[in-house]
Amino acid sequence: MNIDVLLRRAAADHPDDLAVRHDDLELTYTELTERAGRFAAYLRASGIAPGERVGFFLPNVVEYVVGLLGTWQAGAVGVPLNYLFPDAPLRHAVTDSGCRVLVLPPGDVERVESLLEGATPSLLTTGPEGSFARAVAAHGSTDEVVPRLDHDDALLMYTSGSTGVPKGVRQTHRNVVAEVDGAIEFYGVTATDHVLNCMPIFHVGGLQLAMLPLLLRGGQMTLMPRWDVEVWLELAQRLRPTVGGLISTMMIDVGNRTARDPVRLDSFRFCMFGGSRTPTAAIERLERGTGIPGTEIYGQTEQNGLVVTYHPGEKRRPDSMGRPLEQIVAIRLVPVDSHESGSSPDLEPGDPGVGELWVHGDAVTPGYWHLEAPEKWAVDDEGRRWFRTGDLMSRDTDGYLYYVDRIDDMIVSGGENVFPQMVEEHLAGHPDLAEVAVIGTAHERWVEQVTAVVVPNRPGITVEALDRWCAEHPDLQGMHRPRRIEIVEALPRTGSGKLNRPELRRIFP
Repeated sequence: MNIDVLLRRAAADHPDDLAVRHDDLELTYTELTERAGRFAAYLRASGIAPGERVGFFLPNVVEYVVGLLGTWQAGAVGVPLNYLFPDAPLRHAVTDSGCRVLVLPPGDVERVESLLEGATPSLLTTGPEGSFARAVAAHGSTDEVVPRLDHDDALLMYTSGSTGVPKGVRQTHRNVVAEVDGAIEFYGVTATDHVLNCMPIFHVGGLQLAMLPLLLRGGQMTLMPRWDVEVWLELAQRLRPTVGGLISTMMIDVGNRTARDPVRLDSFRFCMFGGSRTPTAAIERLERGTGIPGTEIYGQTEQNGLVVTYHPGEKRRPDSMGRPLEQIVAIRLVPVDSHESGSSPDLEPGDPGVGELWVHGDAVTPGYWHLEAPEKWAVDDEGRRWFRTGDLMSRDTDGYLYYVDRIDDMIVSGGENVFPQMVEEHLAGHPDLAEVAVIGTAHERWVEQVTAVVVPNRPGITVEALDRWCAEHPDLQGMHRPRRIEIVEALPRTGSGKLNRPELRRIFP
């Protein structure tokens, strides 16, 4: 079923309720679906056939919501493009997806036209005087929803591509609806909920976890186009949202800001955070500074954004991400020394050791756009197709999962395996550090050494003082002790806000 049918059903149940807000612009559900219907009519009149792609190169603005709903209503495929992409990945994603239409701010038109060198899709600009608004105004709203099948693509979402060109992750109507239904059920989302959405809509956190669950239930959404911790705190206090979402970097910003000046935010039922593994010390700073009950999430674009989390109000287990959403995925933990399915037993709950997480189920992508990537898949004896996440985890007797590291981030120092995330967890407990990252760098004797790259939260921090602190820390001994420490003003990030380890390795070889 076309996901837009479900969105229009929610709108019919809540016609006069507020759907989306950005600054002074507010749309009720009736107004939202009316504008989306006009954009769908524009696409049909422009010859956009079912299955063709419509791109969005935007921050979080109301046109994004209208455009995506209208795209689905017309039977087309939405392509949310990372608004922080540099030139090369942006050119690749637009060209690779074959977008027929691209919605973007007027200030980005010249850049996109020069990047694409004449092979430009139809460009629609946002804003009150933009061509998007004129296209919507020029067409009557249609109620017709073009039928789509469960296995038809609804979205192409391009990964940030820190290790190469971005991959277009196919997300079908079934993938998206399964994920959104799972989030609604797990978090108990209702029409009374209100999400403050600062996570970008080009990211699964902003789209599948924040925007769509609320709209499918008739709740309301407030958009933030760009991240600003002071603006976020002001909106959270004034509008009193019940649901929040923060990329780990944003969560660290809020925790550091409220550590020195606490702000009580008691309207939130829960606030999701994720995007990368977040040290316990940072989570505790957020909770102390705001009172927000943080809810860790784990998922990848290939899994539509959420496969492991906690129920709201569930007591968090130190260092654990929570438990799998078993209604939408099955999981396996495959020992790291055995990547042929069935060649050795999977790790069961409570088994010692670390395994790679494999997932199978309704939320998992059927594959990549124009890319086979067979190394990412395994087929078991029953013919089921498993996606290899590349993430190493352990599991306790109650089924809670503990993130260890990426397979390709593991450091081998003096023949000993060292997981950077574990070292980061302990380093993050230093009271004078705002952010930490650990990578392996070359060493003449140990082959690789543990190297810590840190961002202080006050001036005057020295490498010598940090080295002494590490030398006395019981969990930073032996090969786990950072033998090289670099102090920087900021850590490099990918377009989606994740730590860019490849860039760190380039800076500190």
